Amino acid sequence: MAHVGVPRGTARKRRSVALLATGVLTLPVLAGCTSDSEGPTPVAVPQDIAPASRDRVADGSTLTWAIDAVPATLNAYQADADSATTRITGALLPSLFPLDARGEPKLNPDYLESAKVIEQEPKQVVLYKLNQQAVWSDGREIGAPDFVAQWRALSGKDSAFWTARNAGYERIEKIERGKDDLQVRVTFSKPYADWRSLFSPLYPKEVTGSPGTFNDGARATLKNTAGPFRLRSVNKDKGTVVLDRNPRWWGNEAKLESLVFRAVEPKDRTDALTAGTVDVADIDATTANGIALAARYRGGNGGPPAHGPGADITPAAALRSWALAHGSDEEAAEAAQLAREKNREAVAVYAAEQKSLQGFVVRKSLEPAYTQLAMNGESGALSDDRVRRAIARTLDRQELADAVLKPLGLPAKPPGSHLALAGQPAYKDGSGALGDQDTKEAQALLADAGWTVGGAVRRTEDTKAGSEAEKKASGEATDKASAKATDKASGKATDKASAKATDKASEKAAEKEEKGEKEEDDKASREEGTYIVGDDKPGDGPAGTGVTAQDKGPAGAYAPAGTPAPAPASVKARIGKGGKPLTLRFVLPSGPGSQPLRTVGQKIVEMLDAIGISTQITKVDDESYFKDHIASGDYDMALYSWPATAYPATDGRPIFSKPEPATDGSLLVEQNYTRVGSDHIDQLFDRAVSELDANASRDLLKQADARIWAAAGSIPLYQRPQLVAVDKKLANIGAFGFAAPRYEDIGFTGRQAAGSPANRKK
Repeated sequence: MAHVGVPRGTARKRRSVALLATGVLTLPVLAGCTSDSEGPTPVAVPQDIAPASRDRVADGSTLTWAIDAVPATLNAYQADADSATTRITGALLPSLFPLDARGEPKLNPDYLESAKVIEQEPKQVVLYKLNQQAVWSDGREIGAPDFVAQWRALSGKDSAFWTARNAGYERIEKIERGKDDLQVRVTFSKPYADWRSLFSPLYPKEVTGSPGTFNDGARATLKNTAGPFRLRSVNKDKGTVVLDRNPRWWGNEAKLESLVFRAVEPKDRTDALTAGTVDVADIDATTANGIALAARYRGGNGGPPAHGPGADITPAAALRSWALAHGSDEEAAEAAQLAREKNREAVAVYAAEQKSLQGFVVRKSLEPAYTQLAMNGESGALSDDRVRRAIARTLDRQELADAVLKPLGLPAKPPGSHLALAGQPAYKDGSGALGDQDTKEAQALLADAGWTVGGAVRRTEDTKAGSEAEKKASGEATDKASAKATDKASGKATDKASAKATDKASEKAAEKEEKGEKEEDDKASREEGTYIVGDDKPGDGPAGTGVTAQDKGPAGAYAPAGTPAPAPASVKARIGKGGKPLTLRFVLPSGPGSQPLRTVGQKIVEMLDAIGISTQITKVDDESYFKDHIASGDYDMALYSWPATAYPATDGRPIFSKPEPATDGSLLVEQNYTRVGSDHIDQLFDRAVSELDANASRDLLKQADARIWAAAGSIPLYQRPQLVAVDKKLANIGAFGFAAPRYEDIGFTGRQAAGSPANRKK
């Protein structure tokens, strides 16, 4: 299911520039970022896929799997590749080191007999020994020519290849054939710790051998594949990608006869499940609750249904309706009969929908991705690390995680790392480098940066008697007094009207509150809006708010001429500097699928408001949220997600690398959309990616993560929930967590007739 934020297909190009002098964050809390002897952290939530042995899974049948859209390309190395590209190519192409349930890459015996570093000096050499049975769908064996062609296409040396990333491939010096084509010897010009990330997926040389076939040949079709399935068709008009069994597959035969990926927008998933047109779909919390509700639905037993149409009809109301329908008043009887018929129809339709949803179960885990609060440190108040750290230490991350995950029955421990998630070998909680939530410490950091309570009040210089400023102030006071007298004369005439308007406004506000948050979210998804917390103006609130009696001074007393008017209480509570309040622009997506982000965003606003920081919320369309705001830097604060990776030394570098100035004065940020980084963080990444000792490399990454925490450009808040609606009869599929699907093992348990079960209404 698509998520607002950084797409998985985002380019991850690495830069190759000389590092500047080391810039270490001078924070004493970083002393604890060295290696330790703690054991591995367990995975927060195991995968939920209804595992079953292959002998319990029926042969044949078709499974229909919902995707957001037919992918623009089937070439995973192009910039517009997305999660659908990854999902589909996973069933078609070799993956040499798929991830296991802990997020670790494991050798895939279907393609490799072995793969290991056989030399470190003078240069790193990796020897791949390929499975002798591994062949492409045209019968040609997978071999060294495929590795060579992919290296040349992705090395970055030939700009004719339109590639989105070349990480790791640019470090390869040469690729040689071993004793035969089934042995591939890869020599690196520089050590590369993440060598297992290379050649997955592996494309045939017919795709990667020339710029023409690479750029265009694999966008809409893949003629040569080497997975348990092969590509039968791509139909963008129908929104389907159809795979069937690969007759040349040498591994365990796929249990499914065919696998259909159907484009279904997230907002239409409930309807698709109800209609029986899909068997598997990533869903949101609303749809998950609907499936849980359907499981409790009972109707047709003479009593009222458990929920839905007719559920609120009491026995007395039902009897009264029957009496009216069969009474002597023909007009009333006709109306009652019509109402009863409409209710019966609504109940029947709803019951059918509930019966369809009862065939599904929600399988849930935590997605290998985390949502963060990003703070744009390019300019303004957030360019000061003390302000960023103050905001971070104001947040109650546990409360924010609870708001998203607890209602789903999922554990809600905030992530402690930017570079790994709980369960992965590189994971260590480095949040101590920033510090725990502490309002007093946050206020002290703000004060140290010059942002103080009352600092938003504009102060004027004292003026001498008879000065122009005094005369101007006196004139303004006279004008205000005159206006006040006029207002008082007309006040009696308007008091009643004003009170009436106030009552109406209060009634409308109460009605809106009773309708609940859903109506507000629906409205937010239809239009953009802006709301400024703490932007109260004197006179806007009811009596007793705004300027207090203390602010006004004793009745009948007058301040000396030239004394500035006292600031409203709301302004006095704001923190500011030089008469300007600290106001931050918080950009959030407005679409219906982004409700969790808005919920978390509102809680963050309330937390910041408590220490006097004003927050301006701007809601924008989901489609423009990332491209026009996050990537372009048009925000102060924002919420978006990063996927986890088994290779943080490679994939984490462009996300947290220090931005560099371009010749035109702009910043080259790669994927560091917070614009916060340091030379020392970059150097730690460079050392980690070149360190072939796995434990030493992980220690370097943990040190880098501690410094990323201390820089406070991005604050991980919670691991994303993963909710998948699955036909109850399906096995080995659902919420995979870290692990890659084993497509050949997916299928229906028990007897399942051939043909698509995703059409229950037939």
